[in-house]
Amino acid sequence: MTPFLGVFFFLCLICMLLFLYTRSALPPVTDTAFHLFQKTYLAVYLLAMAGDWLQGPHVYALYQSYGMTTHQIEVLFVAGFGSSMILGTVVGSFADKYGRKFNCILYGILYGGACITKHFNNFWILMLGRLLGGTATSILYSAFESWLVYEHHKRNFDSDLLGNIFSHAVLGNSLVAILAGLVAQVFADKFGFVAPFDVSLTVLMIMVILIYYIWPENYGDKISNFQKSFQNAFRSIGTDYKVLSLGFIQSLFEGSMYVFVLEWTPALSPEVKETANKGTISEKGHTEEIPHIPHGHIFAGFMVSIMIGSSLFKLLSKHTAVESFMRPVLVVSSLTLAVPIIFPGHQMLIFAAFLVFECCVGIFWPSMSTMRGKYVPEETRATIMNFFRIPLNMIVVVILLQNLDMKVIFQCCVGFLLLAAIFQQWLYNLSKLPTHGRLDSTMERHDEKIDGKKDRLLDEPKEEVV
Repeated sequence: MTPFLGVFFFLCLICMLLFLYTRSALPPVTDTAFHLFQKTYLAVYLLAMAGDWLQGPHVYALYQSYGMTTHQIEVLFVAGFGSSMILGTVVGSFADKYGRKFNCILYGILYGGACITKHFNNFWILMLGRLLGGTATSILYSAFESWLVYEHHKRNFDSDLLGNIFSHAVLGNSLVAILAGLVAQVFADKFGFVAPFDVSLTVLMIMVILIYYIWPENYGDKISNFQKSFQNAFRSIGTDYKVLSLGFIQSLFEGSMYVFVLEWTPALSPEVKETANKGTISEKGHTEEIPHIPHGHIFAGFMVSIMIGSSLFKLLSKHTAVESFMRPVLVVSSLTLAVPIIFPGHQMLIFAAFLVFECCVGIFWPSMSTMRGKYVPEETRATIMNFFRIPLNMIVVVILLQNLDMKVIFQCCVGFLLLAAIFQQWLYNLSKLPTHGRLDSTMERHDEKIDGKKDRLLDEPKEEVV
């Protein structure tokens, strides 16, 4: 048994014990309607994530089997991030005007189309698939959450329970990632590298059917045109410093996280230094120069660490405000990515640091979703969330195109995370101001009242409307 596998089993034990402790330490939720709502959301969301995870492990291998050069593969990967940054921002913003349910269905259709393009050994068809996939990714990380937040408030559930759903979503997402990786490998071994994409297509179609039949539609600002909607979103970001700070935190942290995903393989391969460090996108963990390490065991350990982080979020959020405990979480995350800079070649030490970083990721996801649900205005929620992804994707694309040494890349990530911690401190200070707190809660209640009045006016006779 490799040390990585031993660490994985140890983490599973910790995760199970922490999960059981969390269930016993926190009061149970007895609202039957809330449990049904939570299951309705998670069933769809986890299928959406499964459709994404099933594709990830074999994208590079498929391109390589088609005889694509390293440069061509790099162009395809950059195109994916670029389309998410440009096309995804526009298409993802459709959710506020045309409906979040509609946009989630569009996610399944676009990503399903991307899966179909994988059957063709043609660079430009594969490029179309990357454009579709990048656009779909923007929808995945905006429309689903927007639908959830609106429905949660509309049904008058306790606002604290929103974090409970996000925590379960992160926990379930990690389990789905591990299972999807195993399923994708089985199908790839039996039927070839394109088979996992067919499985993903099937899962996505099931998700679309579920959304169509069990999700109600909801909207942001249906009246304004896209130009007005974009202007309102920019105005909210520019005038509400809490929204602005959230945007910086998300972009800096997630940008560092996506770069980390591309860099952990060479960082854990200490025998290869300069040759592997010089790689960009797909050379990480895929070229013959990098010695084989148990990627599956390492990835599984990362996912369990995220699950541990999601349980820690539930415990932390019951004792202190999210805005408060996220400050040390971001500082710790920056310190973990400094380890490969300070101790290059120390494989197990770097691995331990990366596990702590993934634990911070597990805390970050539900925390960020909770804060967005609290501060981002409902009428332009999806639009603003997609605006947040513009600098995020820009960070990743710029770093990937520079052909930097691994040490320099991790130095950038450490700097980004420290900046994120500074913006988190700013957000914490803003959240402590009484006027800001009252304004946010008042606006949320005002939006809920307006929605309630709209529903009532549709049912009441016109003569009763003043």
